[in-house]
Parts: sequence; structure tokens; C-alpha cells
Amino acid sequence: MIKATLPLALATLTTVGICRADVPVVAVDIAPVHSLVAQVMGTLGEPALVVSPGATPHSYSMRPSEAKALQDADIVFWVSAGLTPWLADTINTLASEATQVELLEVPGTTELSKRESALFEAHEHHDDDHDEGEHHEEAEHHEEGEHHEGEHEIAEHHEEEEDEHHDAEKDHAEGEHEAGEEHTTDAAEVDHDHAGGTHDPHAWLDPSNAAVWLENIAEQLSQADPQNADVYAANAAAGIADLAQLETDVNALLAPVRDRNFIVFHDAYQYFENAFDLRATGAISISDASKPGPARIQQIQDRVVEANVTCVLAEPQFNPDMVKTVLDGTQAGSSVIDPLGSTIEPGAALYSQLVRELAQTLADCL
Repeated sequence: MIKATLPLALATLTTVGICRADVPVVAVDIAPVHSLVAQVMGTLGEPALVVSPGATPHSYSMRPSEAKALQDADIVFWVSAGLTPWLADTINTLASEATQVELLEVPGTTELSKRESALFEAHEHHDDDHDEGEHHEEAEHHEEGEHHEGEHEIAEHHEEEEDEHHDAEKDHAEGEHEAGEEHTTDAAEVDHDHAGGTHDPHAWLDPSNAAVWLENIAEQLSQADPQNADVYAANAAAGIADLAQLETDVNALLAPVRDRNFIVFHDAYQYFENAFDLRATGAISISDASKPGPARIQQIQDRVVEANVTCVLAEPQFNPDMVKTVLDGTQAGSSVIDPLGSTIEPGAALYSQLVRELAQTLADCL
């Protein structure tokens, strides 16, 4: 009896092994994308994270293990060259045979233009529920797909001219790069705002973009691994349902402070602002790759007073003295936020926790 059942048991184990052997090897760029891919893969596999938590994506030197993860990958999911300009050539070199998915180019993704002015024009708030699928006037969509019903209106921001235009900043003592500078693979000398075109790359901070990406991630994994297509589809559907609840919860949390103004350290939160109808009124720095000059600091200081700004948001990797300078002589408060969730344990739960923590920190500060 034992001899009769043993071959069947071995056959079953072999079948399961083949199923798991067909699961593609996946590499991703940043922790929020890792979280989305981990949700879709579920228990079938674990994506490899290329940019370590806490590191700046635009200037990063991979460890040997991270380079090997790219080299071994069947699929690479990454946001865009605008976020990690060094990664485009690296993927082509180390993962030339892999399927490369640049998420900012996925049909249905909402893209926003970069804001280079120190000051933003506040948008009007809307009474209609975000879930009814309103569109802001400057939303940019790929022709191949419309945003899902959770899509939000995107406010029109008229950029004001400032004295520190990129061309003038090239020779500034603070060391900012000239606009349009060709990027190299030397991460220390690359400014991702100049290397990645005209679009703001921080698109993961709009949960409706995350929902679009979950669907695409499931499609890509299913094409590589048809045997588990139903699992990927079900996991993506569950993730999208969680995102809908996330948006509802965050909108409720932010409703009492939605009419208050705040300043961010670098302009990474435009997608979050538009997703939840908030009003950042300026950014101390254009990007995490550049330092603000005195004229820009003065503009921000004036805006804090003029717009009755109640909160200035810093980030853990930036000099806190810059925020203290902006706050000097005002009643505005400050807090620390992080668009990458560097203090959160990487994994499937990171994305939701990141968005909730951003919202809670902002609500407490405002």
C-alpha cells in the first residue's frame, strides 16, 4: 500500500515543483513598486528589490547582489528614467533578455507635468466625490487606455517665473545642473529631473495609478506564467479592492484639513495632492538632486506668510536647517514624510501603509 501511494505523492510534488519553477524571476526598482508586485505574486514568489530602502533612487550604486538580481530577472518593473536615469542603461546591459516594464508608460497611467517653480498656484477644491471619476484639466493619459473609475481630477497649475531658472542655476555655487543636461550612468552626477523628460515620475503616490499598475503586473506575470494566471488575476483584484478602501479612508482623514496650505521640501507629492484634492503651495527644492538657492528660499519664506501656510514637510535625507530657515518667524509647524516608505518593512503591505502614513502625518501637521 505504501509502495502504491509513494509514486503518486512524488508525482504531486513534482507537479507543484514544475508550477513554481515556471514562476518568473522578477526585479523591481523601488519599495512601493516592490509592494505592488509582491501583492500580485502572493505566495508564488518574491520580487527582488534593486534600490535599497532609504536610498535616493536617482543616485544609487547597486550592490553585487542587486546587480545579480537584475541579471537573473525574467521581468523588470520600474517607474521611469525620470526617477532612476541610471537604471535604463543598466537594465539594457544586465537584463537585456528580460521583459522591461516602465510603469509610467503603462496605458491608463495618469501623468503630470513637472513643476519647476518654487511656488504653486492653489487649485480649487471640488465637492464631488473622487470616486465618481472626475478629471483635472492637465491630466495626461496614454491613448491606449482610460483611467479606472477611481481616477481623480488633476488641478491646473500655472507655473510662475522665478529668478532661478535652470539655465541660470547651472553656475550657481550650490551646484545645480543645467536644464536638459544629458545624463550618464555616474549616479552621483545625474539630476533625474533633467534626465527624465517633462513628466513628474512620482506617479505611485496616486492610488489610482497603483490600481492600473496592479492590473498590468498581473498581465505581465500571466503572459510569462500562464499556469498561474488565475492566481495573479485574483491577487490583483484583491489589491485593487484594498486600494478603493484606502482612498475612502484617506479622503475621510484629510477632509477636515483639505483647505489648509502646506509646503513640501522637494516636489515629490503632486500625485498625492491631486489624488486627495490637497493644496501644496510650494516646494523648497525642485528635486532631491538639487539644492535651493537664496532667491528660492526667499520666495518660500514669503509664501509661508502670504498663504498662511500651516505646515512645512521635511524629508529624512535632507538638512533640517533648511526647514528651520523657512519656518523662522512664522507660526507654521513642521513634520517629516517620506515618499518611498524607507522606514516601512518592504513587502506587500508597504504600499497601503505608506499612503496612510503620508495622510496621517499631513493631517496631524496641518
